Amino acid sequence: MRTYCQENLNEIKKVLLQLTNEQYDHKAILLSQASIGQHIRHIVEFYQCVLLGLDTKIVNYDNRKRNLLIETDRNFAIKIINAINSYLDQDIPDETIVLEGNFCAEEGKQTQIKTSIFRELAYCLEHSIHHQALIKVGLLELDRLSFIDDTFGLAPATIRYRKVCVQ
Repeated sequence: MRTYCQENLNEIKKVLLQLTNEQYDHKAILLSQASIGQHIRHIVEFYQCVLLGLDTKIVNYDNRKRNLLIETDRNFAIKIINAINSYLDQDIPDETIVLEGNFCAEEGKQTQIKTSIFRELAYCLEHSIHHQALIKVGLLELDRLSFIDDTFGLAPATIRYRKVCVQ
């Protein structure tokens, strides 16, 4: 699972290396004034929550820092992606942990669910792919689709299915 996450993060990094900070921070009309940078921040902060959970044994995506520097400075975002990938290079055991969160709009409705590190990394990967599909829309608005492969933002199952349909 760690390798798949790293491959996905490297795919994102490849895009960031081609963007300017202005493009990265562009508030896209097609994304309801969200930027590619905001989606990148959202992706990497989920990974940071999981990595923090290695020590605390609790993952809480609600408690992410929402670091504005990640969403406005693509070079800083690249440094964060590199740090996450370095962490994922380590021999991480698939331990049981707790997913903690408030899954409704009311305050004080904290829920705890047993999960595992690898299950949460799988969630981060799926979550990332979902946001990559939105990033693709932002790249379309910027006329920068040439920065990505056709499979950017597609789930592995969709890629496999399309390969079967072509045959």
